[in-house]
Amino acid sequence: MREFILEDLVSGATVDFAVVILNNLVALAVSFFIMFTYKITYSGTAYSRKFNITLGGITIITTMIMSIISNNVALSLGMVGALSIIRFRTAVKDVRDSAFIFWAIAVGIGCGVSQYVLIGVGSITLLCFFLLTKTTSASGKQLLVVQGSLRAQNQIEGIVSEHFSGRAHLTVKNLSEDMCEFVYSVGENVLKKSNKKNQIDIAQRLMRVEGVIRVNLVEQQDDISR
Repeated sequence: MREFILEDLVSGATVDFAVVILNNLVALAVSFFIMFTYKITYSGTAYSRKFNITLGGITIITTMIMSIISNNVALSLGMVGALSIIRFRTAVKDVRDSAFIFWAIAVGIGCGVSQYVLIGVGSITLLCFFLLTKTTSASGKQLLVVQGSLRAQNQIEGIVSEHFSGRAHLTVKNLSEDMCEFVYSVGENVLKKSNKKNQIDIAQRLMRVEGVIRVNLVEQQDDISR
């Protein structure tokens, strides 16, 4: 019994090069599909082409690893131990990017064991999911930061309230002896519709007010507050 277990652990099936080539071709095709999906559904402001290319590389590398360990139990255990000591300290800038990393890994695993139907159905389903949720993830918020003299305080608040019909949320209000600063949180859709309705950009309108020194619009990256 012991000899049988040892033989099963160290022995591996003969590698079928036709299957290996097919697995890698499928992995290559699906990796481009993942990269295409990431590009057309990305909704941030700093699209990274390098990260997108890395997704394709992860798919092919995972396929190669699965092809190596799929026919040898001992080698697979050793590979798990070797990979467990690897640490990646590069922070993912968007939580959504981690889903694409897991997608690439899952496709690589599936290609390594020749599960083409599962890969195809799962990838098309994910494409539909990301397309349907693209509008939701893209509807972020803008921070409107206004700085001016103290005498312009009431006029600034009145213009912002009138321009956005009361839909701008005041998050910060700082007052000093001669200066005032306001930070409003405004939805991107609300900002666009209000600018179109009033036929003027809110920043331009505020800069016309006497006493206003600076107007900034900054994208709000905090997903929790959405």
